[in-house]
Amino acid sequence: MAFSFTLRPLLGLCAAMALSCATIGSAHADAGNFPNKPIKITVPWAPGGATDVIARLIGQRMSEELGQPVVVDNKPGAGGNIGTGSFTREKADGYSLLMATSSTNAINPNLYKTLPFKPVQDFAPITQVASVPNILVVAKDSPFNSVADIVAAAKAQPGNLSYGSAGNGSSQHLAGSMFLKATEVEITHVPYRGSGPAAADLIAGHLDLMLDTGSMPHVKSGSLKALAVAAAERLPSLPDVPTFEELGYPDFETAAWYGIVAPAGTPPEVQEKLNAAINHSLQDAQIKSRLEDFGAVVSGGSITAFQAFFVSEIDRFAILVKNSGARVE
Repeated sequence: MAFSFTLRPLLGLCAAMALSCATIGSAHADAGNFPNKPIKITVPWAPGGATDVIARLIGQRMSEELGQPVVVDNKPGAGGNIGTGSFTREKADGYSLLMATSSTNAINPNLYKTLPFKPVQDFAPITQVASVPNILVVAKDSPFNSVADIVAAAKAQPGNLSYGSAGNGSSQHLAGSMFLKATEVEITHVPYRGSGPAAADLIAGHLDLMLDTGSMPHVKSGSLKALAVAAAERLPSLPDVPTFEELGYPDFETAAWYGIVAPAGTPPEVQEKLNAAINHSLQDAQIKSRLEDFGAVVSGGSITAFQAFFVSEIDRFAILVKNSGARVE
């Protein structure tokens, strides 16, 4: 009986170890066979927006690289928090990805009092896909033809001009706040429920200007005039539009960024496969051309680089959100 009593725990331990080894072996086997089924990219915004367009564009090319379908699942709501929060409950196997954005993963952690996700701990950053610099735009029939025109008018009548945004704390709001600080002028902020309605009012002449990341189609159609870009270099799609630095406003660079992340705990070898597939996709000439036509600057790069950038952006936007005075309870 004594022998039997001491043997049972030992047998149980051996069984547990065997199960653990089998589980680890299975995980490595699954990672080695990755991917062998469709991959889903969650987009925490409605269809048709910049995040959705970029996700579908890169997803289509990724499917060719990986040999499996890549589908987009839109889960909008609460400034991107609903879809982002639900994503963190997905299995960490590489088959569920998120198109993270500067709004959801860098601005919202500093804007909202509570979030349904942990800004850093819940994610495994894979690759930055692209960034879209803010463009200072005005209506096609606006009397303003340069940044200098706007600054002169704003200084002559403080608070008389207005700029629109997708809402308090949005990328347009923060870019506008940076513009006011850089130019030392007073312009009234008008928040909307989305950048689409704001752009529509700008085109209709109800606003004076916007700093927007989604205005390229309107600029191309002639509905809006682009006066400056908040980027380090001129955009290939707008070669005649100067940067703010060229106009005498150094360090004025603000852009919305987009990147693929996986749930925390995703196997490193799966992360590497995804990173390689995305980087190869971004090197495709057609993909680069379509992103540039959208006003985007193609990114790419290593997992380590995106991880460092991912964390640093939360800190950077903390200052911008504080300066803007925006807050959502």
